Amino acid sequence: MVEPHLLPKPVSMGLMAFQRGAAGDNDPTIPAAGGIGIVSIPFALASGGWLSIIFLFLISIAACYTGLLIKRCMDKDSTIESLPDIGQRAFGDKGRLLVNIAMNCELYLVITGYLILEGDNLNKLISHFHVDIGGLRITGTQCFVLLSALIILPTVWLEDLGKLLSYVSATGALASIIFLCSLLWNGTIDGTKLHSKGVLFNWKGVPAAVSLYAFCYSSHPVFPSLYTSMKNKHQFSNVLLVCFTLCTLVYAATAVLGYLMFGSEVESEITLNLPKEKISSKVAIYTTLVNPITKYALMLRPIVDAVKSVLPNHYNKRHKLTHVVVSSILLISTVVVALTVPFFGYLMSLVGALLSVSASFLVPSVCYLKISGTYKKLGCEMIINYSIFFVGTAIAAFGTYTSLLQIIKHLKL
Repeated sequence: MVEPHLLPKPVSMGLMAFQRGAAGDNDPTIPAAGGIGIVSIPFALASGGWLSIIFLFLISIAACYTGLLIKRCMDKDSTIESLPDIGQRAFGDKGRLLVNIAMNCELYLVITGYLILEGDNLNKLISHFHVDIGGLRITGTQCFVLLSALIILPTVWLEDLGKLLSYVSATGALASIIFLCSLLWNGTIDGTKLHSKGVLFNWKGVPAAVSLYAFCYSSHPVFPSLYTSMKNKHQFSNVLLVCFTLCTLVYAATAVLGYLMFGSEVESEITLNLPKEKISSKVAIYTTLVNPITKYALMLRPIVDAVKSVLPNHYNKRHKLTHVVVSSILLISTVVVALTVPFFGYLMSLVGALLSVSASFLVPSVCYLKISGTYKKLGCEMIINYSIFFVGTAIAAFGTYTSLLQIIKHLKL
């Protein structure tokens, strides 16, 4: 049992319910997507079939291993404090730039997914809602995306998010447990029942399934901050193992429950399948709705800092005004993307395949090979890391292609 004082500050890693500070290399850790990954995990299992859950466990093992590689990179150079530092140590300024781009793009698409999630679930609770303006009909989902953005807007104007960080980070793990319990309640007591047999395996759905599984393990960019904040750094490996084990068990349980309840009919957000009149359904939906609103500003902050860092100095002299303008423009841009590409499952699949795989699997593996010099030595480490690189590249290629194909297909409909 890992003692509480050995866990990273300000909170433990919980169920990987937080992610990273991205653009600003020394930014505080940022609560993550943890919470929205669990919503789409039953859809991932439904896409690939029962046997595809094997990939969830394989990805979990690989993710845990690459997490340990980050620690090893940091042990070889005490000046490393972030994932971009690792990129620079391995490949210079270009390495830092590429890592920062991947992390910021991932953050941007994740917060866009937050807005889609809000719109879909509010529309589930308040169905048949729409607004007609001058012959133009705005659907309920679109209205709720706009409403969510208005509610979130004041939070992105805040500059000091330090106090909010620990509370929001802690709620991520709690939200995942509440969500799983409410789903179990719904499937066993509240009337939905566990009845679906499902499909054993579906080759065509494997790229989407694997991409969504990978999206659930995208916390690696926060690991350097967690490692440096620990009092007893030698316990990092144990903490990592415990957290990945708990995380994987919760994800697997949610995936199996959701697939048993709704089979191939499960939506990209399982909350859309739940009968809204049931108390358990409302608990699950409300939990899903609260998380994005509380986390959006924290996830946006690194992107805001990255944009401000490239602005001319005279803009940054008016620091508060610049912060408000930049954060507002970025929020508006995510609203536009959410309204244009309102496909939560396919968008998160794209994030998982293209960006999560890059930041959490390829970067640690490739950088470790370079920093340690292992790429020159034929052995077990070299074979494992090259395997992760080639398999990760294949997942990124096929997953990205499949996700983009689905997005384009639905945009044409």
